Amino acid sequence: MPVDSVLKRINERYKSFSKGQKRLADFIMKNPDEAVFMTAARLGEKVGISESTAVRFAVSLGYKGFPQFRAALEEVVMNHMTSLQRMEAANNDIKRDEVLHSILLSDIDKIKATIELCDTETFRNAVKTILEARRVYIIGIRSCAPLAEFFGLYLRQIVDEVTVVSSTSINEIFEQMIRINEEDVAIGISFPRYSMRTLKAIEFANSRNARIINITDSVHSPMNLYSSCNLLAKSDMASIVDSLVAPLSLINALLVALCMEREEEVAGTLTMMEKLWDEYQVYSRDDMEPPREESRPNGRNTE
Repeated sequence: MPVDSVLKRINERYKSFSKGQKRLADFIMKNPDEAVFMTAARLGEKVGISESTAVRFAVSLGYKGFPQFRAALEEVVMNHMTSLQRMEAANNDIKRDEVLHSILLSDIDKIKATIELCDTETFRNAVKTILEARRVYIIGIRSCAPLAEFFGLYLRQIVDEVTVVSSTSINEIFEQMIRINEEDVAIGISFPRYSMRTLKAIEFANSRNARIINITDSVHSPMNLYSSCNLLAKSDMASIVDSLVAPLSLINALLVALCMEREEEVAGTLTMMEKLWDEYQVYSRDDMEPPREESRPNGRNTE
């Protein structure tokens, strides 16, 4: 069923709903930006019906269960919500004394949902494309910038030419990508609310015949317009914070797969880097070495 039909389908089937389901439908239609953050139990409590009634409501619309219905509703509304609306909706569904467990469990759910979205052939194609590229450009803006930097940091240990494209100006983005061509690959990372700068950068790379890999949240993401290699990971906003646990896990999997394909080269690179790190004291070893006798308080021997 197309995601765009979720609210339409509710309208079409409204007359066949029970009284309780109609109350639920009314609430969802009037408050989709709030309902998208709620579990079946929370929605049932909100409109005065049982959790099982809410689940049957989702099934009657053609979904396997309530999580699938909520995921479809999420794709309809998430990109149209402001940060303030997301914060208010999320905060309404999280109790103050349960924040830690609620957020951790929510992130676990996103990783589980990402596993269901995984396409092994697409993943393998992404690995092959990266390994064959002359140069890799990684584009992640705003909240996705840390993902791009993390990806670039470790990817440089596996392939020779990596550019992490980041800027506050779309013109500067183009300047960093000016030499991109059909021998290169551009990896775009974007989640709701989708960055227009990232989208424009991917569009530019596509116009230069570069191969495109996208890391995004849905087959309906605008990022997918320019790529046939789309890696999907579930994302959400917890209050004002974008939850990017699942995308990071996906990037970890990519890095491990790439490393396995170039095991010997990576081993040589790491051996050389370890020598440089030691020589230039990049990492502290203080926590690995026991304190000397003379460095103990008052110079006393505690033996």
